[in-house]
Amino acid sequence: MFTSTNALRIGPDAPRLLTVQAPEDIEYLVKESEVLTGQAGRTFVISGADWLVYRVSFCERTHPSGLKVERLDAHGRVVSTQHLQVWEFLDHSLVEAQAAGQLFTPPVRRHG
Repeated sequence: MFTSTNALRIGPDAPRLLTVQAPEDIEYLVKESEVLTGQAGRTFVISGADWLVYRVSFCERTHPSGLKVERLDAHGRVVSTQHLQVWEFLDHSLVEAQAAGQLFTPPVRRHG
């Protein structure tokens, strides 16, 4: 289960970003977000010189047992989309960033 002892803030007014501790936390965090907000996907940020932003969601209707990974620009617009099986996702740069301690996600608030 996801727990975070580390948090990062992009700017003074930005919400704290939670550190993603393990690859399996990504799946948990996506499900948590979808349940709490009723919206598909969750945003993840790779810290570095360029703060790369991705939205990950489950796409079981179009890609059984798969994930949709969208790269977002600074305005939240989709730049590119990948449909990956769970085993393919393990080679994605998001998982590499997590292993390096550079993957973060904003906390989710329940809608309503």
